[in-house]
Amino acid sequence: MKKMIVYLLISFVMGCSQPQLSYTDTAKIVVESFYKNDNTVLKKHTTPESYASFIAIQAMVAPENDNPSNFKLIEETVDGDIAWVKFSTSYEEKPETFKLVKADGQWKVAEKGLREQAPF
Repeated sequence: MKKMIVYLLISFVMGCSQPQLSYTDTAKIVVESFYKNDNTVLKKHTTPESYASFIAIQAMVAPENDNPSNFKLIEETVDGDIAWVKFSTSYEEKPETFKLVKADGQWKVAEKGLREQAPF
């Protein structure tokens, strides 16, 4: 009986845990939520500073777009808790680059520092 309770408890904890997204998956979610104006999802996957920047851009250009993103990874690199993702989408002609930081065990799109350059 004790073993059964332990197995049930482990199953419950595993069922409630959130899957860990990669930095590439996070970048894709941020791009798609930005263009679909899904600000709840956007806020969840960005740092507060980055979220404020995205919201300001949305207010200026009103980019709502329901088309598929066709997200294509071009280049990626990770160094500890910082990752860089270069990608293309159907929303923009030129490739974009996101800096991501790991905060509380999750990857979040962050602001680039002043004069900070991507490693590629």
